[in-house]
Amino acid sequence: MNAGPFIPIGLGLGSNMGDRPGYICQAIYLLRQASGIELKSISSLYRSKPWGFTEQEDFANLCAIGQTAIEPKALLVKLKAIEVKIGRAPSQRWGPRQIDIDLLFYGNLHLQTPELELPHPEIFARAFVLVPLAEIAPALVLQNRSIAEAGKAMDQAAIMKWRRRQSEFPA
Repeated sequence: MNAGPFIPIGLGLGSNMGDRPGYICQAIYLLRQASGIELKSISSLYRSKPWGFTEQEDFANLCAIGQTAIEPKALLVKLKAIEVKIGRAPSQRWGPRQIDIDLLFYGNLHLQTPELELPHPEIFARAFVLVPLAEIAPALVLQNRSIAEAGKAMDQAAIMKWRRRQSEFPA
């Protein structure tokens, strides 16, 4: 862990197996318990069509904004450990999964390694990231592009707020 200043981060969470809201709720809980990660804002839960491999169930998605003092690669390791703790096992790319936690951005850092690319390379192609991220950070600009404007330009039919019972996912 870095003893330096806290860096703003954005996370995208998704699930399309089993108790989708439950897995995301569990991930948020574990993120809140993780040392070195502080969540500041969490979007509404959204339902979205699968992306990449489309022959699977719809996803539950949300985004979170926070801060960390953990270096990016160590943070990625921590995020992947949370996924495994929830039950994620290796599977096909873009295939069904209990939980997926993507590091969307890490301050203004631009990074391209085999393990991690920041900002996330597909951030502007995914309504399930842009719409919830714009909800909680409408003034956010990444790569000289407005998240709010990019979110408005997305196909709104591909994403909608999750209709849920009160017990499914806490506000």
